[in-house]
Amino acid sequence: MLRIARHLGITLILSSSLAVAQEQALQPTTAAQAPSRDTSYIDSNGTAHVTRVVPVPQTISPEAQKSISRAEPDQGPPQPLEQRRKMTDAYTARAREEWSKLCPNTIVEEKMAGVPVRIVTPDNLPAANKNKVLLNLHGGGFNSDSGSFTESIPIASYTGIKVVAVLYRLSPEVKFPAAVDDSIAVYKELLKTYKPAHIVIYGTSAGAILTAEVAAKIKQLSLPMPAALGIFSGMGDFARDGDSQAMYALRGLAGHLDPPEPGAHDPFYVASTDPKDTILSPIYGDLHGLPPTLFVTSGRDLLLSGTINLHRAYLLAGVDARLIVYDALPHAFWYNPQLPEAIEANHFMADFFVKQLDK
Repeated sequence: MLRIARHLGITLILSSSLAVAQEQALQPTTAAQAPSRDTSYIDSNGTAHVTRVVPVPQTISPEAQKSISRAEPDQGPPQPLEQRRKMTDAYTARAREEWSKLCPNTIVEEKMAGVPVRIVTPDNLPAANKNKVLLNLHGGGFNSDSGSFTESIPIASYTGIKVVAVLYRLSPEVKFPAAVDDSIAVYKELLKTYKPAHIVIYGTSAGAILTAEVAAKIKQLSLPMPAALGIFSGMGDFARDGDSQAMYALRGLAGHLDPPEPGAHDPFYVASTDPKDTILSPIYGDLHGLPPTLFVTSGRDLLLSGTINLHRAYLLAGVDARLIVYDALPHAFWYNPQLPEAIEANHFMADFFVKQLDK
């Protein structure tokens, strides 16, 4: 399988022709059809039509090499939301068990300010950390919950600090700013018990985007800032798609990828909001005064561009912003407890939070 994956060509077609994409939607590329050499054609509009033959890099762990070599059809019918949510729930249930074997914990579900939350308490919680808390805003494309376990269990264990994961309202049933409002409500509730210098807000994917939005909203409301932020594979610009979104699917170079279309990113979440609204897309707002922030992404992450563009905007605003980019790995690879890089990335995240909370 690994040898085959190293020689399969990966076709990246950047085109605005929706009709062509729909015509090909039910016709997965076969090994016989896959390109075997690199090509590049730039049309009169500047759109690139390219193919690339990309070997499995030796710079990543054997486990990661095996993971990115897994075959996946590049075309297929759209996945209904109900099916996506069912599959995500099944995945997160398995991930909870896997991570909990590595990171023993207690998980309680309750409500804060009327918002459902999951509270993850690590078994190794020391007395000195009982006055600290981490606020997790989970990933899942704003329409499902793929991260309230996978983002909270390892971080709680590696920091030795309790994590409150916000189960914010999802689209398309609700639109922006419902998720921001739910997260702010929980943050305000935590401020009644914890000093802002003892709180960190973080998230992955949609949760990373939401973290940046919540930070912008905290500033707009003149609330006290948390000690730090964690923006792990996110973005801050719904008006413009970055380069990586035209090149990488959810699993990097594997799987289905539609050509980019004009208009706002994720119209189901954005709805009628101006894509350049400074809470929805903080990159257009005043970012001065935000707390130290860690950004993490990877070389085949569909939100690689979004993460590094927002990181640069934070730097330009004078924010203490750090960036870690992992080679070759796909979107949110740190969800997978089988990858050494995932364990390492979670430790980097946890260590950053601990250092900021101990200042």
